[in-house]
Parts: sequence; C-alpha cells; structure tokens
Amino acid sequence: MLVNALTGPSFEMWDSDEPVPRVELLKKVKGCDGILCVLTEKIDAQLLEAAGPNLKVVSTMSVGFDHLSLDELKKRGIRVGYTPDVLTDCVAELTVALLLATSRRLIEATHEAKTGGWGTWRTLWLCGHELANSTVGILGLGRIGVAIAERLKPFKVKKFIYTDVAPRPELANMIEAEYVSFDELAKQSDFLAVCCALTPETHGICNWNLFSKMKKNAIFINTSRGGVVNQEDLYEALSTGLIAGAGLDVTTPEPLPTHHPLFTLKNCVILPHIASASYTTRNAMSALAANNLLAGLRGEPMPKELKL
Repeated sequence: MLVNALTGPSFEMWDSDEPVPRVELLKKVKGCDGILCVLTEKIDAQLLEAAGPNLKVVSTMSVGFDHLSLDELKKRGIRVGYTPDVLTDCVAELTVALLLATSRRLIEATHEAKTGGWGTWRTLWLCGHELANSTVGILGLGRIGVAIAERLKPFKVKKFIYTDVAPRPELANMIEAEYVSFDELAKQSDFLAVCCALTPETHGICNWNLFSKMKKNAIFINTSRGGVVNQEDLYEALSTGLIAGAGLDVTTPEPLPTHHPLFTLKNCVILPHIASASYTTRNAMSALAANNLLAGLRGEPMPKELKL
C-alpha cells in the first residue's frame, strides 16, 4: 500500500496475493509519503531513490526485516515499523507441528497409507524419534524460542539449551534453559530449532560445521529465514545419514524450485513459509502494520518501531 499526502490523503493498494511486479512498484512509489510492504518487496536504494524525498515511513507486515536496506533507510531518516509479538504464538505452534511431523515421519506415513505401502505390522517400520527425555537446542533465544520451549515442555523434554550472541538470562530463566557454545549446541541437541534473525553474522551459519557435530538421530528445524542455512550442506547431511531429519518452513529461494534435491529426500519436510498463516495472526499483523504507518505519517510514536 502506498500513501500520498501531497493533495490530501490518498491510498493506492496492490489488490492481489501475487507480489507487485518490480517495474510497477518503482513507478508507483514516486512521490509517496509512506509504504506498507510485505516480505516480497525489496526496499532498497533503488526503490528509495524512485520514491523521492517525500517518503517518511516504511511499515512492513513482518517481524523479519532482511528485505529492508536498513542503512539506506537510516541515511534518509525514514522511520520503519514492523510486527513483532503478534505472531509469536502462531510461529511457535507451527514450529512444534513441523518438529513432530519430521521426527515422527508423518508425511512419509501419510504417503505410504495413500499409495499402498501400509501392509502387515512391522517392528521398525516408520519408527521416528521421541521428545521425551530429549535435549532441545534453540539457536537464537527470543520470544519465539521461549514460546516453542513452553509448548514442548509438556512432552517431558529433559533439558533445554540455547546459544545466542550473548547469554539472555531473563528469557532463559522462563524455560530453565542453559546457555552453551555453538559447538555444544550442535553436539548435545536431539532436536535443534533455529529461531535467529537473518543478519550478516547468521547468514549460512547452519552449515557443514554445524551438521558434522550433530548426533546421527538429531532433527533440525528452521522456521526463521532460509538464508541462515547452507542448503547444499544440509542436503549432504541428510542424504548421507549424518543427521536424521530436517523440517524447513523457509528456504532460499522462495519458492524453492520443485526440482531442488531437498525435495527428493524422505527425511526432509518442506513447508511453503506458513509459520504465521493463521487468520487471527495475519489479521493482527495487518492491523499493526497499518497503525505503524499511520502513526509514522502523523509524526507520532509507532506501536512497534524498528530503531535504526
């Protein structure tokens, strides 16, 4: 959505679920005062130049902001709104669902039932891995990581561990999680949930160095951003039995091409970036993004502003 206040408030909305074509977006932003965008729009130097000096506010309907060129926005004094908190519960629920689907091989089992693979009872057929008495690792402990742990605790998880750029005792105390090094997170985790933001420091951090230290029965789950994972290394780890399985809600690129090697693996469950896809959460995100935009245009404090 674009806002232009030159001749009184006016709004222009891209009325489609498909992303607005880049050429069209660059044409439409000229002279606008505010932009409400989603993850598919790259707000970079080219777009900001096309928009011109009137642009005061960019509000993104997302908690992630790797699609925004923060340095360029800061340089131009443009305020940024985003939508944390409102999607915490929804993302945590999906993460747990993906973890269970991967570890208990539910997608494989459904396929076997549909295609005639379900025969007589077999001792080890479609056996997976339990959460009870396990160690769950969290890479990047924030609101979502805490919410995931809170939902997993009733499964009789033995221990929660985490690593981050620094210890986060206030959050860790909520789930009785122990701070460990990156290497120890890899070595100890039976289940490893990636919840960190995509930054230059975390780009590709989940690579062969991580996978080679993990247990052979470990389950790797990523619901953060695809860019934190080296997908070639993940494929090698999964296809050679270095780790037991992976569940991904995010990939690089998105959508992941259907011929990608990860789709050939039975022990890799891939979802189409739906962690926040509930009616309640998407409605809350929309309202928060709109309120951020309006507050920014009025020069008022935003409900959720990203400090640059």
